Amino acid sequence: MSATRVLVIEDTASMASLYVNYLQSIDFEADIAGEGKLGLAMLNKKPYQAVVLDLHLPDMEGLELLSQLRRAYEDMAIIIVTAHGSVDGAVEAIKLGAFDFIMKPFPAKRLQTTVQKALEHRKMQRELTELRREVYLENYQDFIGASPAMQAVFRQIEAVASSKANIFITGESGTGKELVARAIHRASPRAPKPFVALNCAAIPRELMESEIFGHVKGAFTGATQDRKGAASAADGGTLFLDEVCELPTELQAKILRFIQTGTFSPVGGQDQKSDIRILCATNRNVQREVEEGRFREDLYYRLYVIPIELPALRDREDDVITLANHFLKRFAAQEKKDFAGFEPEVLSLFLQYDWPGNVRQLENLIQQIVVMRDGPLVEAYMLPETMRGGRPQVHIEPVQGFTPFVVKPLWKIEKEAILKALKASHNDVPRAAALLEVNPSTIYRKLQAWKENGGGEAEVLSSNAI
Repeated sequence: MSATRVLVIEDTASMASLYVNYLQSIDFEADIAGEGKLGLAMLNKKPYQAVVLDLHLPDMEGLELLSQLRRAYEDMAIIIVTAHGSVDGAVEAIKLGAFDFIMKPFPAKRLQTTVQKALEHRKMQRELTELRREVYLENYQDFIGASPAMQAVFRQIEAVASSKANIFITGESGTGKELVARAIHRASPRAPKPFVALNCAAIPRELMESEIFGHVKGAFTGATQDRKGAASAADGGTLFLDEVCELPTELQAKILRFIQTGTFSPVGGQDQKSDIRILCATNRNVQREVEEGRFREDLYYRLYVIPIELPALRDREDDVITLANHFLKRFAAQEKKDFAGFEPEVLSLFLQYDWPGNVRQLENLIQQIVVMRDGPLVEAYMLPETMRGGRPQVHIEPVQGFTPFVVKPLWKIEKEAILKALKASHNDVPRAAALLEVNPSTIYRKLQAWKENGGGEAEVLSSNAI
């Protein structure tokens, strides 16, 4: 097994030699570069697993070198050391990709432990990346979602895409049923051929047969020329029938014949052949539609070969936050607005809200806010009154044997815990991180975010937490 190699980029020779001795005492191989450019040259010639980097170098600033290292060596474990540190400098280094920040002078154990933890973190990140490649799809085609419910949907799409079987997609309005149909088509062998989508609820009943099967000239008043329908246009590809339960009963029989024989008749015309895969969707209870006689049972069993049920947004855990950030970034760029994020209270309200209109409702809300308001943060007053009526704090009524208490949003509990840990450790960030069992970079990021948002933590930040 090859030894772990660490490159120390430090211009003070005595300090660099000391760091090398610290690292060699735990069986690491360590080399020294007295300048930033020399360090880059050494990294190009020899593989290193970690870099110990001084922020102040004679030929370039350490933060500039850190940026270059992060671009060139994406998963390199980088530890910053400096005698001129501050919370702002530490946060900037963490933002640029450093694992941790150490203030000079420090004992051997501090450097050794930090480098070992950085390498462990690097190893875990690599393993996680490999695992995600195998089983985890946060952004799948046009979908965004890391919740278990959406991961299950992504895996279903992958499993059924290459099949010839018909798919029946169910889910509440606004959950993305057409996106699923398009994803199945794109992942299937039919991808080079057309994808044709029809919303059966948006087509007048008297025109629905013509829209699906087409018509010939003179078939009815207004039919002044032959017209292809969706069944012909989708030949070789996929036909998606959204809100399929809106099909008239008499047309359902013709759809069933088409599925069974691959043959259809345009209105007023002769039989034609078309090779298509049919995907359907509805937000209704299909079994109830069958039981109450509004949907043919034989057609149901032909279409309902493989069901895919889309979860409601309220059942997708933190996906609502990921989606909200995605929509905010998109609409802010589109409208040339300065929105960059959400106040914690807004995110708390998003997580509490039921989202009856699901992803479509969230998307429309974010677009409305971006168009009508100005940033940089989306604040609670910008939300509709019905949503602000959510419960940022829930007062639990007393019951026998229990004491009344207040349920606070998670971000407030987290903030209080961090501030208490900093107070207990006399504003020593690494010690506070150890108490909370988190990475010091987490606390640095939180402190910087509170400072930028005017969160009232000036007493912590001005005390030069280290």
